[in-house]
Formats: sequence, C-alpha cells, structure tokens
Amino acid sequence: MKSIFDSLSALLRAAGAWTLTVLTGAAWAVNDLPGGPAVNQLNLQPAVTKIAQDQAWLHWFMLIVCAVIFVAVFAVMFYSIWKHRKSVGHKAANFHESATVEIIWTVVPFIIVILMALPATKAVVAMKDTSNADLTIKVTGMQWKWGYDYLKGEGEGIGFISALDRAQRTLSSKGGPDAAAPVDDYLLKVDHPLVVPVNQKVRLITTANDVIHAWYVPALGVQQAAIPGFVRDTWFRAEKIGDYYGQCSQLCGKEHAYMPIHVRVVSAQDYSRWVEGEKKLMAAKADDPNKVWGMAEIMARGEKVYAANCVVCHQANGKGGGPVKPLDGAAVVLDADKSKQIAVLLKGQNNGAMPSWKILGDTDIAAVITYTKNHWSNHTGELVQPADVKAARQ
Repeated sequence: MKSIFDSLSALLRAAGAWTLTVLTGAAWAVNDLPGGPAVNQLNLQPAVTKIAQDQAWLHWFMLIVCAVIFVAVFAVMFYSIWKHRKSVGHKAANFHESATVEIIWTVVPFIIVILMALPATKAVVAMKDTSNADLTIKVTGMQWKWGYDYLKGEGEGIGFISALDRAQRTLSSKGGPDAAAPVDDYLLKVDHPLVVPVNQKVRLITTANDVIHAWYVPALGVQQAAIPGFVRDTWFRAEKIGDYYGQCSQLCGKEHAYMPIHVRVVSAQDYSRWVEGEKKLMAAKADDPNKVWGMAEIMARGEKVYAANCVVCHQANGKGGGPVKPLDGAAVVLDADKSKQIAVLLKGQNNGAMPSWKILGDTDIAAVITYTKNHWSNHTGELVQPADVKAARQ
C-alpha cells in the first residue's frame, strides 16, 4: 500500500512540475521544425508528396462527412424530441413497420459508404503501387537503429546504419535540453540521414532483424511496418527539397523513443555528388577480411565501433544497467572460446534484448570484441581477427 501512495505522490509532483512549466512558458521554448513537428500542432504536417496530399484531403473529407452526419442525425433527433414533447399535447405514434423508412435508412447509408470508399480505395491503391521506381532502398529496423541499403538505381551498393545522434542521447540521459537552450530537433537528429533525390520515385523495402518496427515520416505520407522474416514495400516521391523527420511508430522495446528517421531530399546534382562521396568513403573503409591486425590498431578501431554502436546500452564504462548485462567482467567476454562472443554479436541473444549486429562488417565485429576483451578490468590478451568472424558467418 505504501508503494502505491509513493507512486501517486510522485505522479502528482510530476504533474505539478509539468503544470508549472506550461504556465511559465518554458515548455514552448522550442520552434517549429521544418519537415517535422510544429509547436502546438493540431493538423497533419505539411505534405511534400502527392500521396501525403491525398491523405490530407481524405482526412478532411472524412471529417466533414462524419461531422455533417453527426449534426444532421442529432438535429433531427433533438428537433423531434422538442417538437413532439408531451407537454404540448403530442402523443406517441403507434405503428410496427414502414417499408419506406427501412428502404431510406438502408439506401442512404449505403450511398454514403460508397462515396467514402471510392476516394479511400483510390488512395490506398496508389500507396501500394511501387512499380517503375527510380530508386530502391532496403530499410531494416533493428533495436534501435535503421539500416539502409541502396539496392537499385543511382547509388546502388551504398549501405549504412542511421542512429540517434550521440549528443542528443547524452542530453536525454541528463533529463533533456535546458529550457534556456532549446533544441528544435530534440531526439530527431541522426548521425547518418537517408538521402534521396527530389522528384524521383523511391521504393522502400522494409524488414527487421529482431522485433516489429514501423518506418513513419508524416510529411512523405509513408508508414510501413518492418517485420522480421517478412518483406513489405512502399514508396514516395518528394516534390520539395528539404529535411523531413519521423520516428519508429511501432512499440519496439525500451529504446523505442530513440529511433528517429531523417530523410534529406536534395537536387539530382547534389544527390550524384553525395553518391560519389559515399562510394569513395566506402572504398576507403573497405577492409580485407584476411588481413591480420595488431593489438594496438584493432583496439583503436574497436573503441570507435563501441562508441558508435554499443555505448548507448552498455555505457562507456562497460557496466550496463537495468536489464542490460555488463561487459566488464562478463563471463562470455572473459571466456577463452572467442566463438561464443562472436555468436552473440552475429545472432543476438535474450529474445532480442541483445540485438544481432551482423550488419556490421567482419573487421568491425572483430575489433569491438577484441576491445571488450581487453578493456576496463578485462585483460584477456585475446585478439579476434576478421577471418574468425568471416568463418563464423558461414
């Protein structure tokens, strides 16, 4: 009972603090985010695709039809109650059925449903037409990042992981931004946005590595589930250059709130330059899986991989927290059989609590395992080579 009262007390204190924040205006210290949410937003975000425009029109059409029906039905009802009330001498009619009334209340709703279904069906069919795409991108949801692989079209072969910006994750751990220093794109900034060309049809193929996710960008009019073991697709054609933001819209675990989406729409010329730059970057990062690494250089590589991918859950000190197991002193890390830790990185464990990181390259996985085996209080002296990871994949 005491714990219940303590919880209620904490809830009341939080509500009071929130109310004070609202009254003082601190809660609204941010500005509208172009391509993302706006302060005090009541309507849908401004559409930048034909599909999103159709959705907005359909939204208002349905709302108006429902409002008219509501007003008409209740107006007739209240008029009948008032006009035929007993106090002015009216008596209730006594009859059993009326074929005319039954035909009317069957035909009229049927016509209304057809009028609502026609534009809705047209919009849904258009949303599912992924043919003749200029660009095809595979979107992989994972706890709690997005993987993008350019499969067809200009940029084919490019692939990367997009995660919440580390500075914003750190800011969240400290309780959020200071009211005196607002962050308009708070929890929406990523380290590597998805880049696409303007006025080109982009087909998205969605799937997931672990649990169900959903790729959702309101301004583009796209919301598609990413389901493990299944392949779904959708598309968009952005008609305006700019940055557009969204989030995973399927509850996918404790870091669900830290899985933003950032789509950058650029001109065809800028997109070609971006593709050229990405391919040069990938070529520079390409590693020979048969290269034999020294301890110092692979530890330096592993530190960077750990900071970019692992530190969110396991912390910089390797202690973990809550359901996340520590790496400092962990049995699987200290185990002389390195294949056990390699299997954890490739396959995940604990029903997805530790996700699979097979999307990383062999060198990155080898480097981060070596780093964890030889950092903090872990001093195993073991060095994992990319060839070990490559062999474990087969």
